[in-house]
Amino acid sequence: MTDYVLERERKLPLTSYYDIVVVGAGIAGAAAALAASRHNKKVLLVERMYAIGGLATLGLITIYLPLCDGTGRQVCFGLNDEFLKLAISRGYEDKYPDTWLPRPSHEHHGQRFEAGYNAQVFAVLLEQELLKAGCTVLYGTFAASVIKKNSVIDSVIIENKDGRQAIKTHAVIDATGDADICAMAGAKTAVFSDGNPLAAWFYETAEGKTKRRMLGAADVLSVNPFAEAPCRIESKRYSGLDAAEVSEMTIASHKASLDEFFKNGNVSQTHSLTALAAIPQLRKTRRLVGNYEMNTFQRHEYMRDSIGLIGDWRKDGPVYELPFGSLFSDTVPNLASVGRCISVSDDMWDITRVIPPSVVTGQAAGTAFSLCSDLTALDVDVLQKTLHDDGVVIHEREL
Repeated sequence: MTDYVLERERKLPLTSYYDIVVVGAGIAGAAAALAASRHNKKVLLVERMYAIGGLATLGLITIYLPLCDGTGRQVCFGLNDEFLKLAISRGYEDKYPDTWLPRPSHEHHGQRFEAGYNAQVFAVLLEQELLKAGCTVLYGTFAASVIKKNSVIDSVIIENKDGRQAIKTHAVIDATGDADICAMAGAKTAVFSDGNPLAAWFYETAEGKTKRRMLGAADVLSVNPFAEAPCRIESKRYSGLDAAEVSEMTIASHKASLDEFFKNGNVSQTHSLTALAAIPQLRKTRRLVGNYEMNTFQRHEYMRDSIGLIGDWRKDGPVYELPFGSLFSDTVPNLASVGRCISVSDDMWDITRVIPPSVVTGQAAGTAFSLCSDLTALDVDVLQKTLHDDGVVIHEREL
């Protein structure tokens, strides 16, 4: 039996109003906030950490997976093209797509359009782009709850150094990676039942070179010819939805990174542990169960409500049109889910959790709410035209 204490009821200050509140400043949240801000909406981007980028920067998963179908045919455009070029605009770490940049060639010889970038540089460059577009970024802030009127979210309750306060808004974008806002708002969600293996990626400087050490791994399928062989650190798997468990995972990651680092000697002027992941490297935790649930068998399938194209980072060939219906549920019409917690089947989840699909869904959600705060009433043709005008290729047949 659990004991309870009664928290005193209190009035919260209604501190401000925003057209759109984006919760989570990972790649998907950044894309959503940037798209909406560029369409002249007043946007608040809420982030519990103190940098933009989520797993792509703070998590040190610094591989911008391909913007192509794996064989050299580009399928991701719009903000995806902009973000990849921004990530390596001041230099790159590895995997530079030299047949693609600086000027695309028609002869890629099967080279994938991907790049390795510096996490800290990319985080600050993204921050500068958001500020330039007029977005308000609020670091060190949790979204603690939502207040609904009928089926619509009216306010987001946040908590930070200023205490607990309410932000009134017309629309909310869940970019938490864990569908936290979806769960708070009463939208149907699903949990990834297999859990996440421990990963402990870090950066090490030795013999004058700094390199990413990919210790541990997410589940990697045998069909992925580009992945390093996974090195299992332990057999335990983590749901990512329990605070004590996530803390345990983080502590285990720290220990594994340090143990691996010390195999090459102690700290010296020529050997340093350059960076540890600042957030747990969770891949699949909880997602929205939305109006549509896409699966892996729908490769090359025409989607009437497509919001953009993605490839399959694990292998060459497949192209998917992402449906708008995977971003929201009619039960909460002013809430969209983006990034790794959109509505897809478990097998499709592994494809849509990475950077390019996160940007596609983020740009689509930010653009959609710039047009209408009720996604059930939005004319998809208008959304597609707006995305197309912003450089997004909507259907595979347009390539």
